[in-house]
Amino acid sequence: MPATSQPFRADRPGRRRTYRLVAASAVLATAGALAAALPADAHDGGHGKPWPSRYQDVQLLSFNDLHGNLEPPSGSSGRVTELQADGTTKTIDAGGVEYLATHLREARKGNPYSITAAGGDMVGASPLISGLFHDEPTIEALNKLDLDVTSVGNHEFDEGAKELARLQNGGCHPTAGCYTDKRFKGADFPYLAANVQNEKSGRPILKPYWVWKKNGVKIGFIGVTLEDTPGVVSAEGVKGLKFKDEVETINKYAKVLQKQGVKSIVALIHEGGLPASGAYNYNCDSPGAGAGISGPIVDIAKNVTPAVDALVTGHTHAAYACTIPDPSGRPRTVTSAASFGRLYTDTTLTYDRYTGDIARTAVKTANHVVTRTVAKAPDMTELISRWNTLAAPIGNRAIGYISADVPNTGTESPMGDLIADAQLWYGRKLDAGTDLALMNPGGVRAGLTYAAKGSEGDGVVTYAEGFTVQPFSNTVNLQDFTGAQLIQVLKEQVSGVNASAPKILQPSANLTYTLDLTKSGADRVVTDSLRLDGAAIDPAATYRVATNSFLAGGGDGFTTLGLGTNDLVGADDLTALEQYLTANSSASGPLAPPATNRITVTQ
Repeated sequence: MPATSQPFRADRPGRRRTYRLVAASAVLATAGALAAALPADAHDGGHGKPWPSRYQDVQLLSFNDLHGNLEPPSGSSGRVTELQADGTTKTIDAGGVEYLATHLREARKGNPYSITAAGGDMVGASPLISGLFHDEPTIEALNKLDLDVTSVGNHEFDEGAKELARLQNGGCHPTAGCYTDKRFKGADFPYLAANVQNEKSGRPILKPYWVWKKNGVKIGFIGVTLEDTPGVVSAEGVKGLKFKDEVETINKYAKVLQKQGVKSIVALIHEGGLPASGAYNYNCDSPGAGAGISGPIVDIAKNVTPAVDALVTGHTHAAYACTIPDPSGRPRTVTSAASFGRLYTDTTLTYDRYTGDIARTAVKTANHVVTRTVAKAPDMTELISRWNTLAAPIGNRAIGYISADVPNTGTESPMGDLIADAQLWYGRKLDAGTDLALMNPGGVRAGLTYAAKGSEGDGVVTYAEGFTVQPFSNTVNLQDFTGAQLIQVLKEQVSGVNASAPKILQPSANLTYTLDLTKSGADRVVTDSLRLDGAAIDPAATYRVATNSFLAGGGDGFTTLGLGTNDLVGADDLTALEQYLTANSSASGPLAPPATNRITVTQ
C-alpha cells in the first residue's frame, strides 16, 4: 500500500461491512504494517486525508556569534567576502537584525517544517545598544526572530551563571533594575548547556537538550560550549561551574534522546574551525570531505557519535558548510555562519518517517549573505529606535578625535596598540613606576572609524564607539613581574595552549621584539630582540605591567600573568581609553592611528 493512498476504513458510519474476508484481512495486514512503521501521530485519524509522505524535508536555519549586533556592524566587521567563479573575490556589506529578520522570514516561506537554531554567543561583547542594558534588547530581538533554540557560548558567561539564568527566565537586573516600565520577560527559546555543570551538584545549569516536534517529526538538539570556556572568560564569570568535554557530553545525551525515541539529532556546538579561505562560499570539501578546514571542530566532528546527524558550530567567527565523516565514515554536515548576523545557514534535513532518522545522503546546506539590499523589518527598526533613544544620552557623548580609521586587523593591530598605549598612560596615573602594558587581542572587539556614524561629525569618537571596542568592563590592573616572567609571558603567546593558534598580545609603544614564524613553539619569540625603552629585558629585574583583569587572572592561556604580585586595581578599561583619548586628542589635534612597528614578524 503506497504511503500516499487512502487508509483502510471498515468503520465509516452508515456503511455495512460487505468486504470479502480475505481481501479485508490483506488490507488490514498492510495497513497495520504501515501504521507500525510510521510514528503513532503520523496519520490523520481517519478524516479522509492521505497518509503523509515517507520523507519530510525539514528546514534548519542557523546562525551564531551574534554578540548583540542589532545595528549593522561597521567597517570590516560588517562585510563578508565572496569567492567569484573566476577566482577573484568581492566584499559585500552584511548584517543587522533588521535585515536578518527579513532574510529569515523570507527563507521560511513555503517551509511549514522550519526550525531556527543558533550556536551560542548571542550576547556578550555587545555594542552599546545591547551591552548597556545587559543584553535585554538582544534577547527581545531574538524572540522576535522566532529563534527556537540555542546553545550557550563562552560569552553567555561574561556576567556569570546567575545573569545567564535571568536572560533565560526574565526579571529585572539585580543592580541596574528595570530599564522600562515593563518587566523583562526573558528568552522565549531554551538556552542549552549540556556540558556546563554546577560544581557542587554536578547537574547542568540549564537544559541539556530540547526536542522539536511537528506532525510526528521529532528532532532533538543538544547544546554545548567549548570545554575551555574558563580559559577565555573571567574567573568571576565561571565561578562555581564545571565545563565538561564536548564529545563525551554530546554522546551521553544522544543516548538519552535515543532512549526517548528521538533518532534525529542535531548538536549545537560553540566551538569551531578555520577554513582555508575567508570567503563565505569557499568549498571546504575540496579536494575531499573536510579537507579545507582545520581547528578543534574537526576532531570533535570525527568523534561525536554517528547518532548525531548534523553539527551547527561557532566561536571562531568563520564561515563554512563542510562535510566531515563521523566515526563510522558516513558524511555529516558541519556548519558555521561567520558572526555578527552577517550570514545565515539554510540546511535541508530529510526526515524518514519510517525510521525516525535523517536520511544523510539527502542533506543539503549552504550559507547565505544577510544583504542590506532587502527591506528592513519594521518591528526590528522600532526595537532599535526604542533602545537607542534610551542609550543616546550616554552613547552620543564625544570622548576623543582621530585623524583616520584605527582598524582592528593584523597580528599587531592599530586598535590593539592604541589600547595598550592608553592602559600604560592610565597605569602611570595610578603608579608612575608602571613600565609597560599588554592587551589581549580577543579583548579588542572592533576598530574605530573616521567617518561619522551619526551627526557627530567625521573623526569624532563617541562613547558608544568606545563601548563597541571594549565592552567587557574589565578593570585595568597593575602587577609586578620579574624580567624572566615577562619573557615567559611573551613566549606563552606561541607555546603551550597557544602553540597551534597563537594569541599575540598587543604591546605598548615602548616594547619591541621580533616574532620569527619560521621557528616553532616558544622559540618564535626571539629573546635577544626584546627591548623595553630601547634596553634589553633583565631577567632579574622587576617590571610593573598594566593589563586588564582578564589577563591578570591568567586568561587566554597566559598562566604566568596570573602570578603577578603587588596588585593595584584601577577603573574599567573603557574609562582608561576614554580618559586617554580626551587628554591626548582634540578637534584641532586628532590622534593618528599608531604605526604597527612594535612587533617585527619574520616568515
